[in-house]
Amino acid sequence: MPEYAPLDLPEDGKLTHNITHFARALRAAGLKAGPGRVIDAIRAVQATGFSTQVDFYWALHACFVSKPEERAVFHQIFRLYWRDPRYLEHMMAMLLPAVRGVQEERAAKSAERRAAEALLDGVERDVPDLPESEEEGSEIEIDATLTMSAEERLRSLDFEQMSTAEMAEAKRMLARLKLPMRPMVSRRTAPNALGKRADWRGTMRLAMRRGGEIERLAWKKPKTRWPNLVVLCDISGSMSSYSRAVLHFLHAVANQKGAGWAKVFGFTFGTRLTNITRHLRQKDVDAALTAAGSEAQDWEGGTRIGACLHSFNRDWSRRVLGQGAVVLLITDGLDRDAPEELTKEMQRLHLSARRLIWLNPLLRWQGFAPKARGIMAMLPHVDSFRAGHNIASLEALAEAISRTDDTGEKERLLAALQE
Repeated sequence: MPEYAPLDLPEDGKLTHNITHFARALRAAGLKAGPGRVIDAIRAVQATGFSTQVDFYWALHACFVSKPEERAVFHQIFRLYWRDPRYLEHMMAMLLPAVRGVQEERAAKSAERRAAEALLDGVERDVPDLPESEEEGSEIEIDATLTMSAEERLRSLDFEQMSTAEMAEAKRMLARLKLPMRPMVSRRTAPNALGKRADWRGTMRLAMRRGGEIERLAWKKPKTRWPNLVVLCDISGSMSSYSRAVLHFLHAVANQKGAGWAKVFGFTFGTRLTNITRHLRQKDVDAALTAAGSEAQDWEGGTRIGACLHSFNRDWSRRVLGQGAVVLLITDGLDRDAPEELTKEMQRLHLSARRLIWLNPLLRWQGFAPKARGIMAMLPHVDSFRAGHNIASLEALAEAISRTDDTGEKERLLAALQE
C-alpha cells in the first residue's frame, strides 16, 4: 500500500463528499473506483484546481478510467452528476415506464442506462401520481399483447446495450445454455449383431473355435464418436462486450457433462494468438476468465486476424483440428492486415475443419453489407455466417450447429456482393 501524506481539503468537506459519491456511482456502474482512486482523484483536483471545467473533467478521468469502454460510462455519469442540475429527474424519466409522456421518446444508450442505474442506486422509483382530474372517472387500458417476460426481453437485447445488472443475468442464462452436437460416424467398426456389414475376421475367429466350420456370419457396424470444438474468439477493442459474453458461454460448454464434444479448445486473438484451453477447465467461471484475461496480454487492443490465423494454422491446426473438428470463429472481421494473407489463412482453416462457422456481431444491423476488405476476404471460406450479438443468436447457433446444410446469411450476402 502506498503511503499518502495528510490531505489539505476544504474545511466544509464538500469536495471530498461529492467526489466520494461520484466514485460510488462509478463503482456501481462497473468501474474500479476504490478508496485509493478516490484519494488520487482528490489530490489530482487539488493539483489542477477549478479554473476550467475541462481540467476538472480530465483530472477525474485520469484517476477513474482505465479501459476504453469505460469512457462512455464515465462521461455520462460526469455529465449528469456535475453538470446537469436536474440529473435525478432526467434519469427517473429515462428509467420509468412510459406513463403519459414521462419517458423520453428515444431509447437510452447503454452508457446512459448504466449511469442511470448507478446514480439511482437505492432511490425508490415510483410512478408519478396522476392529477386529481385524471384519477377519478378515467380508465386506462393497457395493451399487453406485445409484453414479454424479463428473460425473453434479455434474449433479444444486444450484449453491448446491456447494463451491469442485465449482463450479470445474461451470464447466468448463458451458463445454462447448451451446444449439443450429433455424433459422427467413424471409419472404424465394432462387432454388432444388428450390423449390416459382414465381419470376415470375426467370422473366421468363430469358425476356429468350432473346428474350422463356418456355422454363421459375424456382423459389424461403424462406430460413432464425438468431434472436437475449437473456438477462436476476437478480444480486440471493438469486440470487448461480445467476447466476454461468448467466453462465458464457452466456459459453460467446456464444463457441461454429456455436451456432445470430445474436447473443447479455446483461443483468443487480437494482435497475437493465446491458448486459453486449460483455463476454461476451471469450474469457477470468474477464476477461469480472470486467468484467461491475465494470459491474453492483447485484450482490448488492435486486430490482426490474418497473422493470428497464420499462427493457429502453423502451430495448432494439426493438434486440435484432427478427426473432424468444428470451428467457431467469433470476430467482426475488421482487420488491419493485407486481405491476401487473410484469404490464404482462411482457406487453409476451412480445409482443415469439418465445419467453419463465423459469428459476427455486425450482422445485427439490418442494412449490413460485407463491404470491409477483411469481411470480403473471409466470407467465401466459411460454411455458415451467423449473428452473435445476443443470447437469441447463440440459441439459434445451438439449433443449427449439427445441420450440415446450414449456411446462415452467407449465400444472401455473397449474392449481394455479385450484384
